[in-house]
Amino acid sequence: MMKRRHFLAATAGGVMMGGLPAWAGGRAVASRGTADYAAFLGGVRQQALSAGVPSAIVEQSLALAQAPNQEVLRLDRHQPEFTLTWAQYRARVISSAREEKGRQAWQRVRGTLSPLGQTLGCDDNAIMGIWGLESGFGEHQGRFNVIEALATLAFDGRRAAFFRSELIKAMQILAQGAISPASMLGSYAGAMGQPQFMPSAYLRFAADGDGDGKANIWSSEADVFASIANYLGRSGWRRGEPWGEEVVVPLGSNGQFTALAATKSRHAPVHPVSTWQAMGVRPVQSSGFLAPQATGSLLQPDGPGGQAFLVYHNFRAIRAYNPSDYYALAVGILGDRMTR
Repeated sequence: MMKRRHFLAATAGGVMMGGLPAWAGGRAVASRGTADYAAFLGGVRQQALSAGVPSAIVEQSLALAQAPNQEVLRLDRHQPEFTLTWAQYRARVISSAREEKGRQAWQRVRGTLSPLGQTLGCDDNAIMGIWGLESGFGEHQGRFNVIEALATLAFDGRRAAFFRSELIKAMQILAQGAISPASMLGSYAGAMGQPQFMPSAYLRFAADGDGDGKANIWSSEADVFASIANYLGRSGWRRGEPWGEEVVVPLGSNGQFTALAATKSRHAPVHPVSTWQAMGVRPVQSSGFLAPQATGSLLQPDGPGGQAFLVYHNFRAIRAYNPSDYYALAVGILGDRMTR
């Protein structure tokens, strides 16, 4: 773990230090570490200029990061350590209210979304699932200035080198003119806009969906949909194929499924659907398997007795967006329910 630099944190009641309030404007004012932070910003300034970022953009950006943001540090250092089960996670993120909101949103945007997905190699269900989980269909993009958050974590975070690289990339994005430095909002960890792209993901996958020559993932829904579709399409999504489906695992299989099913997809063996069917696995839906000619893995995220899924190739494409089985399952389930 990196050695943390020290600067004055906010104290209750606005205690005075050296004649200055310990809390001003919602941020801590450092009495120790100020010189270190100034030197850090100087190094970032030179690195950004060397990376080709115009000096005006560099100065506008760093003017937004004059001191470390204490709330960013608090959130970074006090992330919850408990682990949810799949059943608990599912109850939190998959609700009838979210499904209904998503169905209404899809009806409103499908005329824009569907053609972009088709062009970029993705289906509506996956785009809608990610849009819903990442930002509540655009309503919750994060309230932190991305430059300030990334500078804070690059100076005093747990992964300083990673966040410093993302900070330089964020300034490169600003140089493209899609958004102003002050309007570049996101999470405390720098995930940006409606699809919650890190700057490195933006530079790789952000796409112009409305034809204005920019990829505005903050306020252009067409650009949001194009960017998500481009990310999934380039991660191997196969249009027209399911991500997976819920199945029933037979009881009394003499340990067979203990060996073949997995609680994590990265450990799960892959077999043809016909092989799973021969072993007694059955689809929950009555019309048969969604992809009878496919290969897939049997995933039981909560272990034997819990919900079971056969997951196919497109499940891995969702995991390229966020490498969590819970997340990929929720995207798939929500997306299917919202767009059927």
